[in-house]
Amino acid sequence: MFNRKTIVVISAMLFFTAAGTLARGLEEDWNDFLHYIKIGRLDLAAGYARAVLESNPEPRELLALSQKNPQGYRVLLKVYESTSNTELAELAGGILDVIEQGRFIRRAEPAIIAEEVRRLTSTARGRLTAVKRLQDAGEYAIPYMLDAMADDSRKDELPNIIWALPHIGKDAIRPLAAALQTDNIAVKAEIIIALGKIGYPQSLAYLKYIIEKDSSAQLRDLAAEAIREIDPAALNLEAAKLFYRLAENYYYHAQSLAPAHDADFCNMWFWDSAAQPLTLQRQEVDKGYFYELMAMRACEWALRADPGFGTAIGLWQAAFFKAESAGVENMPDYFGPDHANAAVYATTAGAEYLHQALARAVKDKNAYVALGVVEALATTAGEKSLLYRIGTAQPLVEALTFNDRAVRYSAAIAIGAAGPKEKFAESKFVAQNLAEAVRQTPDAAGNSAGIWNDKLANDYAVRAAEVMLKLAETENPVIDLSIAQDALIEATKSNLPEIQILAGRVLAYLKTTGAQRCIAAMALDAGNDMDVRIAAFDSLAISAKFNASLLDSATVDAIYSIVASRDVEPELRSAAAAAFGALNLPSEKVKDLILDQARS
Repeated sequence: MFNRKTIVVISAMLFFTAAGTLARGLEEDWNDFLHYIKIGRLDLAAGYARAVLESNPEPRELLALSQKNPQGYRVLLKVYESTSNTELAELAGGILDVIEQGRFIRRAEPAIIAEEVRRLTSTARGRLTAVKRLQDAGEYAIPYMLDAMADDSRKDELPNIIWALPHIGKDAIRPLAAALQTDNIAVKAEIIIALGKIGYPQSLAYLKYIIEKDSSAQLRDLAAEAIREIDPAALNLEAAKLFYRLAENYYYHAQSLAPAHDADFCNMWFWDSAAQPLTLQRQEVDKGYFYELMAMRACEWALRADPGFGTAIGLWQAAFFKAESAGVENMPDYFGPDHANAAVYATTAGAEYLHQALARAVKDKNAYVALGVVEALATTAGEKSLLYRIGTAQPLVEALTFNDRAVRYSAAIAIGAAGPKEKFAESKFVAQNLAEAVRQTPDAAGNSAGIWNDKLANDYAVRAAEVMLKLAETENPVIDLSIAQDALIEATKSNLPEIQILAGRVLAYLKTTGAQRCIAAMALDAGNDMDVRIAAFDSLAISAKFNASLLDSATVDAIYSIVASRDVEPELRSAAAAAFGALNLPSEKVKDLILDQARS
């Protein structure tokens, strides 16, 4: 047992330990975390990492600690990237996220940026410090620098801001390019010069646009000189073509166009001459579709430069579908309310531009884009439009062998629904895909778009059957539906009555014994819904009109028994009688029917 003195001592120790724990600060937890990492006590390191995070640290304070101890920051990175301790890696990742948040807050804070812009006009040392911090601010610095340049009351600062502007580097290009829409010729001239000095190709299209469109000879000359600093060969290319090249680079996520990585969003910049005090406006957009939105904007500028540059329309459409494929719930605010989705624009666009988008999607194996374009073509295009050629390629025909089932099926449905009249080598793929779609089940292997489900499988089965029925009824000379017979026979056993009925109706037009006997079996199967059986007898009547009777005597007798029975539903009996009559059977069969009802 403890005596009174021992209890007092222990109580005092616990008190001072608790007090010490309460007094601990972020810096102590941070340092102890790094210390225990270095000596290999990962269990203790995890505890201190958790303490850092649970203290809800101010991000800029944690950033300052990491910058104060660069070696410790490298240790943190190494733990996050290479430790086999899952818990510790997650904690290290959480600390890194807070540090990056601090980095973003510090570089984007308006008061700090405005102060550094003014510091440019101070001492030589102050100017160097300011430009370094403005470089850290990157794109966020540009609106404040341009506003200062346009402010007549700050003319004494102008030479230093002009000197600093190109030092901001590549991150400045997007806001500077947007600011080229300013009406202030003096500011616009300095932007052009800065873009030339920064020296990245993404500025070329905007500079060439000035050469082609601006009314000021001075600005046109400055733009030409800036292009010579970046890539003189671009002077020989139209602005529309340069914008298209820029759009493609965004579409394919060129690393040279990557946004900053210290935030969970990206910035798009717009010029709003009515906004005050900052006319250069920033819109935050989700990283999931930033590149695609920028590709769309570059395409829009290509069309401003040359309204006849139609290839930009195809790329714009592909980029819009690709943006939607990111799965981000809402499009950005700058789209405005009630902005139409990609499918609306696709159905409005001409077939030529949709085929451009489809050719790109097929080449890239992008199922989402391909599916969106094919569905639009299916809605609006006729036979000649669907079999459109780009060079030697026929994008929709190529889609018949795409590596995604939804794309293949939609392509087959689109071509089949158009009722092609001219033969083409790949016509067999239309029938094969329609057949495959009819027999599709939700539990079959998944597709690359990741969208396969029960509803989609059933929808494709119905759509494919409807198209085959249209082809059969019109006796289409191009699509050979006999390829689909086995799939249609299988579909008559579907658990969906709609598919059973459609399959039977298509089989009615196939001139084979197997097709007719399958229809009869469906009609005779008491396990089928009444509507299915009646529809099957109707289909059997159609088959009989085209092919006469291809049934064996046992099947004929089974049909006769329904016609002769007085216990069968009248509608079913009537449908069976119509089918029986259409079979045009020998006289002895009809004789039985007549005599069986005779009274004397």
